[in-house]
Amino acid sequence: MIRIQDVSKKFQDKKKSVTALKHISFDVQEGQVVGLLGENGAGKTTLLRSIATLLTPTDGHIEVAGFDTVKDPAEIKKRIGVLFGGETGLYERLTARENLTYFASLYGLSKHETKVRIDDLALKFGMRDYLDRKVGGFSKGMRQKVAIARTLIHNPDIILFDEPTTGLDITSSNVFRQLVHQLKREGKTIVFSSHIMEEVSMLCDSVAMIHKGELICHEALDTLYTLENSDDLNYIFMSKLVRGGTHYAS
Repeated sequence: MIRIQDVSKKFQDKKKSVTALKHISFDVQEGQVVGLLGENGAGKTTLLRSIATLLTPTDGHIEVAGFDTVKDPAEIKKRIGVLFGGETGLYERLTARENLTYFASLYGLSKHETKVRIDDLALKFGMRDYLDRKVGGFSKGMRQKVAIARTLIHNPDIILFDEPTTGLDITSSNVFRQLVHQLKREGKTIVFSSHIMEEVSMLCDSVAMIHKGELICHEALDTLYTLENSDDLNYIFMSKLVRGGTHYAS
């Protein structure tokens, strides 16, 4: 479903070149939930943006649903939903409903489909009380829930989340986790970054650990726990950083 092959990404400013990704390679199978783990600045968001066709790899290439991210970005955008941390993409002068209706129209949903999707997502995320209020007055958590609903409005097959529970309270975070379980049952493919190890352990089939732009581990969680003789994901992650790049990747 997602194939990342020898991908590197360099950014050039006036003074120097910065390498954000270094020869990353791994696959995400259809219906999998994959967690991206890494410190701030490790390259997680750069990788997600590259998968979403928002960045062009300096080297290597990425395929999503059989389409190349550079050659066929329009085809990929039809099939993915994307949420990046700190970027809700919402219009503050519009209500939550108006925002969702607008984004639904961009994907060609009919009025009936739009109404059904909005009602369903509003119920799931507990947004009905403020669905017709302007987003400009929302709390961070309220905005995040509407942004997640925007990501899912067109019922995409592939979903990319960058720190999706940022700003959510405990109840809303649990709603999100239940949603991921439901999306997985529906056969959706999900890649998300998170600093919450419990969340990754609870939701993911496999993890990809990135450190300073390099893939230091890509493994199914069950296999990883067996290889490391531990099911403490935080311990495993920190241990891999301390080992200085000794890794296995599948």
